[in-house]
Amino acid sequence: MITGGQSYVSAPPAFSADGRLLLVCSGRSVSVFSTATAMLVSELEAHEGDVTAVVVVPPPAQAAAAAKLASYCWTAGLDGALIYWDFVAAEVVRKVQVGLPVHSMVVPNICRSSKGAEVPTPFAFVSVEDRSKPVNDEKLLRGQIRIYDLTKGRQVGCPLAETRKPEKIVASSSGEFLGITNRRKLHIWSIPTKDFKPEKIRKIKLRHTKNLTTLAFHPSERTVAAGDATGRILIWRCFGNAKFSESSARSKVDDGRDGVRGNDDADTCTTWHWHSSRVRFLNFSSDGAYLFSGGLEGVIVVWQLDTGKRRFKPRLGSPLLFFVDSPDSSISCVSCTNNQVYLLKMPNMEVMRSIAGIKLPIASSTMGGSDRAVYGFDYTNRLVAIPTEDYCVQFYNLFENTEVSELQVCERNFQPVDDITMHISLVSLSIDGKLMCTVDIKLPEEELGGLVTLKFWNHGSSAGHYLLSTIIYEPHSDAGVSAVAFRPGRNMAVSSSFGGNFKVWVQRLSSQSSDKTYYSGWRCQSVGSYKNKPMTSAAFSADGSVLAVAAESVITLWDPDNNALVGVIAETLSPITNLSFIGTSGFLMSLCQSSRPQLAVWNVSNLSMQWSYSIYAEAACCSPDGSDFAVLALLNCPDGGTSTEQDGAILLFDAESPNPVASWSVKKARGGSVSFVKGDLSLDADASSRDSEAMFLVYVNCSHEYVIFDPRKSEELGVSKNTHKKIQAEEPAPIGYASIYGELPKVESKKEVTDVPFIPSDRPWETIFSGSSHVLPPLTKLCSAFLSSLLEKRPVANE
Repeated sequence: MITGGQSYVSAPPAFSADGRLLLVCSGRSVSVFSTATAMLVSELEAHEGDVTAVVVVPPPAQAAAAAKLASYCWTAGLDGALIYWDFVAAEVVRKVQVGLPVHSMVVPNICRSSKGAEVPTPFAFVSVEDRSKPVNDEKLLRGQIRIYDLTKGRQVGCPLAETRKPEKIVASSSGEFLGITNRRKLHIWSIPTKDFKPEKIRKIKLRHTKNLTTLAFHPSERTVAAGDATGRILIWRCFGNAKFSESSARSKVDDGRDGVRGNDDADTCTTWHWHSSRVRFLNFSSDGAYLFSGGLEGVIVVWQLDTGKRRFKPRLGSPLLFFVDSPDSSISCVSCTNNQVYLLKMPNMEVMRSIAGIKLPIASSTMGGSDRAVYGFDYTNRLVAIPTEDYCVQFYNLFENTEVSELQVCERNFQPVDDITMHISLVSLSIDGKLMCTVDIKLPEEELGGLVTLKFWNHGSSAGHYLLSTIIYEPHSDAGVSAVAFRPGRNMAVSSSFGGNFKVWVQRLSSQSSDKTYYSGWRCQSVGSYKNKPMTSAAFSADGSVLAVAAESVITLWDPDNNALVGVIAETLSPITNLSFIGTSGFLMSLCQSSRPQLAVWNVSNLSMQWSYSIYAEAACCSPDGSDFAVLALLNCPDGGTSTEQDGAILLFDAESPNPVASWSVKKARGGSVSFVKGDLSLDADASSRDSEAMFLVYVNCSHEYVIFDPRKSEELGVSKNTHKKIQAEEPAPIGYASIYGELPKVESKKEVTDVPFIPSDRPWETIFSGSSHVLPPLTKLCSAFLSSLLEKRPVANE
């Protein structure tokens, strides 16, 4: 079984001590990527819940004495476990049980006095959630800040704070200060880094008039910055001079402090404003001269701390979530809501590489009135095509859990702060993946100006690469397109419309040679209708000889070549939303998704119903060959609750029998989809004993997390770990000359050595230093060649 599609942006990532690796929280594991190649190096898998925090820490004293690189980290998760890793070896060193879901964690550098010496002792400050209290009561305090001694594996002291929900903890680079945002207040604690005792921790509060969303500490000064929900940034300087001072007596608070509210313990408070909505992250540069901020606009704003001047890194294309510095000051990373992590070359913030996960679901469900997911599956190449919020289609390799390509469907500059004015409502691919069709809708403004566009695409040079062939505006007048199906083995497609008709499209033959056929654009060959009823779905049989079109609740059968009606099947209980032939079995499956749901199997040969069920089904798919089909069913009525993460079950049927062959329980079924894909025989140990090609089933939930499994085997979904990973061995770091100037170019001789005799130059010093500095050979070679050219060579007489 293979799992994938986890979010890479659910929590801030962390760099290794040398900046060569990036540790990213991805579901129940931590993915370790190389910053040089952005490829997956290893995975840390031991948590039983989603990982919420990863903190890289110095190695133990014995490892440091052995000159071992710092390759240790602590991770925290919703399973209530804190795990200490050697992330280079991907081995668990220690585990501490908290017992409550951990939403945030910091591990400051703290020393404890022991027998006259200061010994580094790890203490973790965690933000946990008390799930024993009901969620619907907003006045209850479900969040707590606790301290854990990671050496002894137990809690120390009392909780530092209680909040209505778990808050994110932020620590200063020195570990001296910790802070959280709690509605309109900033809570800051002073942590004794030497001779640590919980009773020595002191606390102050800084107040604001709006809800605070994030904060950051200055690396060297007693300065803290916070962002609020309206886009403002507040900077308090010299905070805690009264409460955190060494003197036991609190100094008198001066009046007339700029921007400081009431008796807050700070000298000044400066306010900056550029962002139009909530500030998602704040981060000071390593030298403390600049402050980075980001939010919904998809722009990194760089503020000069002394003057307030700013510059920008625009066009990242998605709202920003996190910004993390590397110990190597030449690289940083930023996490975006589209499940991408960009590696930035500092200080110009040039995007070097990106770690792209599967795009997350579009937040708005009001685009077109349907909240059902739109997925396209490439059965042959094992890809899923997912429409994105920026008018693209992302092609994602399901077996390798990597992005293959991204296709821009609508040419328009997308800005995250703009209102959504168009969306991709349908993506359909042929079974061999050579043809694709998309439908994009421009939403009307004040009920005027709506536009439906049908586009046909031809397969390019590689999987997931498509070239635009034909654009058809308003293919069904002013009505929307309900479905598109491709005819197997032919360059033909049918589109059905809610307006009461369907159209058969064919691709024109432009030229034909002995070994290849070339096609040009698409044209409409014929138009059909049935009693002016809305055409809600369409499907071709496995051999392409029969076209089935759902006329609301009636299934009609057509000859696609002559556009002739050849048969009509009895009506269903409600309008049909999904229609598909079940392989080569001669059966047809229909799905009704309304207040009167129905799953029905029809015998095409005698135009009668084989069997039916009244179940709420979210999606269904049929095997390209054979007689199997799968249904994603909800456990309760979708209209009975407001939750978008309803659980469900995948039922596997044989067309001839109403009894399920197998079933699997799944999470987050509402908004999900299922599909058959061509299996990878290398993953199946029994494949050599089978004559038929392996067939796998893929389930994608509403969060775009997916699982691929063999439906012929009985196994619990979501329990087993991945059996196939695309993991690249980490490249060794360059050393010496190559680490400064890069690898020297390899010069290959165009002629044989015997054809070009070596003739030494009389004046070699004029040419050995010529050329760019970055392509010169090492200095040792240059010096020896230069000195030898100055020496006079004399023959040595043999005595």
